[in-house]
Amino acid sequence: MSYLVSIDRLRFKLNRFSERLWVKPMFVCLLSVVAALVAKLADSTLLTHILPTIAEESIETLLSIMAASMLVIATFSVSSMVSAYASASSTATPRSFTLVMADDTSQNALSTFVGAFIFSIVALTAVKNHYFDTAGLFILFVLTAIVFSMVIITFVYWVDCIARLGRLGSTVEKVERTTARAFELRQTYPTLRCAPVTFQGRSRPVFAPSIGYVQHIDVSALQAWAEQAQVQIIVAALPGMLATPDKALAYISGHPCDQTWNDCKKIAESFQIGRARLFDDDPRFGLVVLSEIAGRALSPAVNDPGTAIDIIGTLLRLFIQWNEPILAKEEQMPKYDRVEMPELSVHDMFDDAFTSIARDGASTVEVSVRLQKALQTLASVGDAAMRDAAKHHAKMALERSRISMQMKDDLAAAIAAGSK
Repeated sequence: MSYLVSIDRLRFKLNRFSERLWVKPMFVCLLSVVAALVAKLADSTLLTHILPTIAEESIETLLSIMAASMLVIATFSVSSMVSAYASASSTATPRSFTLVMADDTSQNALSTFVGAFIFSIVALTAVKNHYFDTAGLFILFVLTAIVFSMVIITFVYWVDCIARLGRLGSTVEKVERTTARAFELRQTYPTLRCAPVTFQGRSRPVFAPSIGYVQHIDVSALQAWAEQAQVQIIVAALPGMLATPDKALAYISGHPCDQTWNDCKKIAESFQIGRARLFDDDPRFGLVVLSEIAGRALSPAVNDPGTAIDIIGTLLRLFIQWNEPILAKEEQMPKYDRVEMPELSVHDMFDDAFTSIARDGASTVEVSVRLQKALQTLASVGDAAMRDAAKHHAKMALERSRISMQMKDDLAAAIAAGSK
């Protein structure tokens, strides 16, 4: 049985392409070749008698300058981007590498420089072989001027951006924005347009064909399979969970026919499993990455409690966003009624966000105080589940501080912050 590619699966694949550094430059290179040769079309129109004459030597000179300079600038841009990627991995966390790699500004700049180089080479070759007539030369001159202007504007803007690319603050902002988008998706569709889990029993489990993290679930494919088999599918592994041979990806509730049992591998194929977690459908991964950045900052080798305090503020903003009501609520009738999906656990999200910060910053009074204040805020503005999770983590953080802090005044400050 074959399924059409769903819009959600197509979005997931396109996002993976955006993380490939060669995609945009390759597309711009093809566009540059077309642009350099399309000027020939003007020679077969009435524009030949209207447009002014442009000397081939002037265009050759301009294209030669562009061809010689663009390769150097493109090489410089690649080296700068590689340095920024290395900086992001070393100063923040290696898990943030994909976000820095997918930076649109850097990819657009590299695409512009490489595309201008290809354009100048193709156009210069065509001009030297007298490929264009009067109208074609004028159109080519206009295109060259446009490309040259784009290069200048892109280079000036890109120099400003490359100074921040890979820096710790910029990386934290990228992680926060990506996590906020994932939060918004889950707030709008807590069960990803599936039915909530109601079936208490368990039937046939479906296991993963390989070991790795669940990156994406093609819910439409699960729905199509369940409709044909007249069964219910209960998803057990949300995006971000580690798939292993002893943990089921999903369960099948019902009594499908024998040939359907043999086709259960279609369910496993609906789960995209990879070596690493991704940010798209996994809001908890963003919390883990932010927590890792704070943990690195609190390490004795770095000793940067200020960054950890900033991360606590970032986590506070994200959880307050998570608690805010969404205007567009999920429909009463789920779109995928034969697929049951559990919601994210607020307690698990708090574990991802605050456990390592409380552990690594237990002996640092300013971090402990800020953490207690943040958790108190979440306990006061959150719902019942968030309130319980915040109080639990505030209590655990104080216990760690009691063990780690040597100064009574420091411990008293942390206790006072947690009691306000």
